Amino acid sequence: MTTILASMQNSLLVLDSTKDRWDIHEHLKQHNPSSIAIDPQRVDRAYCGTFDSGLWKTDDSGQTWEKTYLTTSNSNITSISVSPIEKGEEGFNKLYVGTEPSIIYSSSDGGQTWKKLDEFNKLESSSTWSFPPRPSTNHVRWIEPDTNKEGYIFVAIEAGALIKSFDGGNTWKDRVKNGPYDTHTLLTHKKASQRLYSAAGDGYFESQDYGMNWKKSDEGLEEHTYLVSIAINSDDPQNRIVSAASYALKAHDRKDPESFLYRRSRDVDEKWQLVTEGIPESKGTIISMLESNPKIKDEFYCLNNRGIYLSTDSGISWERLDIPWPKEYHLQHPFGLAIKE
Repeated sequence: MTTILASMQNSLLVLDSTKDRWDIHEHLKQHNPSSIAIDPQRVDRAYCGTFDSGLWKTDDSGQTWEKTYLTTSNSNITSISVSPIEKGEEGFNKLYVGTEPSIIYSSSDGGQTWKKLDEFNKLESSSTWSFPPRPSTNHVRWIEPDTNKEGYIFVAIEAGALIKSFDGGNTWKDRVKNGPYDTHTLLTHKKASQRLYSAAGDGYFESQDYGMNWKKSDEGLEEHTYLVSIAINSDDPQNRIVSAASYALKAHDRKDPESFLYRRSRDVDEKWQLVTEGIPESKGTIISMLESNPKIKDEFYCLNNRGIYLSTDSGISWERLDIPWPKEYHLQHPFGLAIKE
């Protein structure tokens, strides 16, 4: 059975597959869910961060949710991640929560106790970090614990830096020249050691050496180089899908959005290919959130204001899931997507 956790602007959707349909339930209404993560060690445990109502957890694959104690008065959570390999205590994997202003909290016991990680705010570039809609602050946009090496963490600050730690967040290395400036999503892959994939507001970047050097690779994206989400085939590190727009307003505007999907399946020099089969027209579509099925190769999911879409052929063609989609969702921004088998 597949479970989909999808956060829209005003609610968290939980979808469970059955033999012939999807059961769908709505949770955390009006709590502004901003990010989702599933614990790969205990897959019934998942977390949802909200921008103004703290951290929530479930132990029954999303059927019920309860608020989790987090040792901070800051309830503005902007990112959540669970390490795929670093085991903690009591059967949980290590959990990371990022906030606005930029602080990271880690937990090794499923959120019962926390450690504050904020030394990265002393990095040289920190004085330049600024989120354009709220220029007096910045936030942790993405946390990516490496899929291959424990203690390696990569963090995107919105906006201004992609930073890294090789000792679990105790010490940090600053952004490098020619690296992505405005990373929105950063991924690693279990079959591609040292490789980083960055979907950024300033284009698409890859690194083959844990972010020491970067190569920008936008060929085929035309003018759509404002990227937000990326998903990688769980069985093929060369097969990736990105969501794109011409600039930020077109990606995020609720009234007149325009966004696109692009696909690539070979090396970094291959051109991106526009995806059109089975997805809604670009005009009127708010930028999509993307995710691959962690257990089934060639399977991808796409969430936007028009619905949830599934591809079973490595992102070439898509089909909209047959689920209710109220009119109110058409004006809501998608924020997070997680898949569990």
